[in-house]
Amino acid sequence: MKNSDLEDPSYRYSVPILAWDFHYEYVNELKAMASDLKKVHRISAQFSWNEKGLKIEERIKNEVIVITDLNLKIVFASSKIKRMTGYTEAEVLGNTPKMFQGPETCPTALQEIREAIQLKTSFEKTIENYKKNGKVYSCHINGFPVYNFKGEVSHFIAFEKNALSA
Repeated sequence: MKNSDLEDPSYRYSVPILAWDFHYEYVNELKAMASDLKKVHRISAQFSWNEKGLKIEERIKNEVIVITDLNLKIVFASSKIKRMTGYTEAEVLGNTPKMFQGPETCPTALQEIREAIQLKTSFEKTIENYKKNGKVYSCHINGFPVYNFKGEVSHFIAFEKNALSA
């Protein structure tokens, strides 16, 4: 690089197209996260959640968030669900988390999760789940009952990530 290159305005202000691609992906990820947070806050306001201790805004950056009603029907899944499972939010809404389970999913771990849900306590498990394409992945799940301001459980929330990155 010569000094004359540094004085050329086209040289100093040129940015490789690849850099714009990364920037575009990052901006889209930020938009998706903001949209996800807005949806979670809408659900929270609708059901008068007491969000203390859930740390949703911190965890949404690195984890998939799945919210179910008391019948365990999925009412929300963050946009990162597609990257982890291959399913979009629209495809999982109204289903139960059983849609991700299969032959390699440990029945003992599932029973422990069911018991925690029945007792309305938090749980942390790693289970084998299935992607839309049928491939198995290890899913680390940290689940909690969500209480409203009356002290009643209104939903369950799970923070999930690929166990290999946990």
